[in-house]
Order: sequence, then structure tokens, then C-alpha cells
Amino acid sequence: MRDTIDLQAYLRRIGWQGAVAPDLATLQAIATAHVAAIPFENLNPLLALPVTLELAALEHKLVIEGRGGYCFEQNLLFEAVLRAIGFEVSGLIARVLWTRPEDAVTPQTHMLLRVELAGESWLVDVGFGGQNLIGALRLQADIEQATALEPFRLVQMDGDWRMQSLVRGQWSSLYRFDLRPVPLIDYIVANHYVSTHPDSFFVNHLNVARTTSDSRLSLRNREFTVRRMGHEPERRTLGSVAEIRQTLEQQFLIRLPAHPQLDQRLDSLPDNVPA
Repeated sequence: MRDTIDLQAYLRRIGWQGAVAPDLATLQAIATAHVAAIPFENLNPLLALPVTLELAALEHKLVIEGRGGYCFEQNLLFEAVLRAIGFEVSGLIARVLWTRPEDAVTPQTHMLLRVELAGESWLVDVGFGGQNLIGALRLQADIEQATALEPFRLVQMDGDWRMQSLVRGQWSSLYRFDLRPVPLIDYIVANHYVSTHPDSFFVNHLNVARTTSDSRLSLRNREFTVRRMGHEPERRTLGSVAEIRQTLEQQFLIRLPAHPQLDQRLDSLPDNVPA
């Protein structure tokens, strides 16, 4: 099993033309470029296709094929990139709380990364979809940290850390996690549930996102939304399969798979997404 990545091919994929080094400037810059270039998407589970976490498969799908993926794919790929550059990095696992009560009991189905740099710890996460972190966050509790979009912060509660973002004047938790490094097998098990279980959101609904330096784009089933700082969200419902395809290709930069059931699956999407 290959454990190294073609770094130059990856840098071309995210549109990076400068030098890279294991420093904070590089970490912030490539994390920002990654979420703008490689979209969050769940077309494989939606089409009942396998989601493989082997690095060669991730590189082929996200780098060569022009596809995207969700948290395990995105952050495992990014972890390999960071290691190739020379960063010290480890994977963590989280319980998603976004749009849920703070005391909700949820499974460990999200991956994020911890990076050690010049005696400090930083968190990066290129796989949280519509509320993706831009850049890196210092692993320090109770301080508001600016990003190109909303401020983020970390808080400690009930023995866990919580990642939060300030949305419409209110701090909301994205997920909760601890700092124990996670072996690959735990991601494989969680990924199997997320990509195959009949009750998994990703098996039943389309969920696509891309984050730029000034906007958040999301597509949940047929609802396409653009959020810009200081403006009301722009929403519209996509009608035809052709319109959905065009949005996936032009707004989310996805090179769509040549799957015989793709159009049928897109046509079956409901107008809204269950709460």
C-alpha cells in the first residue's frame, strides 16, 4: 500500500504555484486553497459506489479525476500532503453537533487534523462541507480567531473540545472531539457506516459544498445556496437534471463521473432536505 503522494500533482490541483515549507504561512495558504479547489461531495455514496480510503485511491479520485469527497477522503489526503511537505500531523475524530443541540449524542463520524509547529498545536479541517474552516486554528481555548469568513473558536466542555463558528451573531458548535490520535482502522469503520448504512444522510441525500475566500457555496439535494459575509443568503431551487449537472460542474468544479445511473439519481432528489 503506497503511503506517499505526488505533491506536485496535488499543488497543481489546488492551483498553488509557490514554494512550500513546513511553516504556518504554508499551512494556512494550502488549507485555504484546498477548500476552494477540491469540493466536498458525496456522489459515491449517493450512487452506491464504494468510498475507498487507501491513499492511492484518494489521490486518483480527488487529484487526478477532478472529483471531491467528504471528511475522511479530504483530510486523509491533506494529511499525506502535509507529511510530504514535512509537517508533523496526526488525525483526530469528532462527533458532529452542527444544527443539533449541544447535548446531542452523535457517533464519531468526522475527521480533523492536528499539526505540531514550532512548539504550538494547530487544527486544520478541509472536510466539513458548508461550514469549512479556512486555514488553521491555534489549539487554544476561549479565544476568538479570525478567518477569511466567520470567526472561529475552541471551547472546552465536559472533558471535550468543541469547534465553534460565529454565525449571525451566535456561536454554534460544529463538533466535539478529544486529542487522542486515531488509527486508520477507526476511520475505515466510521467511513463504512457513513457511506453504506441505509440511514446515513450521505446515502440518501446530495450534499455538496465549496468554500472560497469570500463565500460559501452549498447544494443540498436541489437547494443551491451562496452565503457571503454581510449579505443575506442567496437561495434557489434547481429544477432539471441539466441544471443540477451544470451547477455541480460550474459552481463546484466537479468533473462528474460517467455513471449510468447518475441522471436518474439526480432526477429523484427531493426539493428540500429533512431538518
